[in-house]
Amino acid sequence: MQKIAPTALALVAAIGLSACAGMAPSSPMFSQAALPDAVKVPDGHRVVMETVGVGEITYECRAKAGAAGVFEWVFVGPKADLNSRAGAKVGTYFGPPATWASSDGSAITGTQVAVSPSTPGNIPLQLVKANPATGAGAMQGVSYVQRVATQGGVAPSLPCDAGSTGRKEVVKYQADYIFWKAA
Repeated sequence: MQKIAPTALALVAAIGLSACAGMAPSSPMFSQAALPDAVKVPDGHRVVMETVGVGEITYECRAKAGAAGVFEWVFVGPKADLNSRAGAKVGTYFGPPATWASSDGSAITGTQVAVSPSTPGNIPLQLVKANPATGAGAMQGVSYVQRVATQGGVAPSLPCDAGSTGRKEVVKYQADYIFWKAA
């Protein structure tokens, strides 16, 4: 067996490491295995983008439809930044209608398919069927969006009564938005 000089071994190791230096570390793609069936994306789709939405949801105190003298906090709309897993802003989420807009100019709206309860104090998990995208870019071809890992965002615990009708309250929230395309 031939003996390799320590300097030659170090050179081979350095070349090998430099070849890998430009490669991004691979992170496992999102798995929906632990999600309730109601909010799972149908087979035949793959994850194309994972984002963390950080923002706020506005609620308004209104009279409850069909219930005289009863008032409730009603969802008005969200406003959030969509960040990559590394923390870089990659888009925004706002509504109504629910709209996910990429920083590249592409955007989608969607229709809710299902919700499933999250942990207490957090908005529900959600599955949305995407409408065709506008603009070319990351949102092109997105077929589903999942809202998972929700934190906060529930209606205020403040009183909502005749004296506070029309009052708006903003609550903070965070959620992962997972974007899927047909495989």
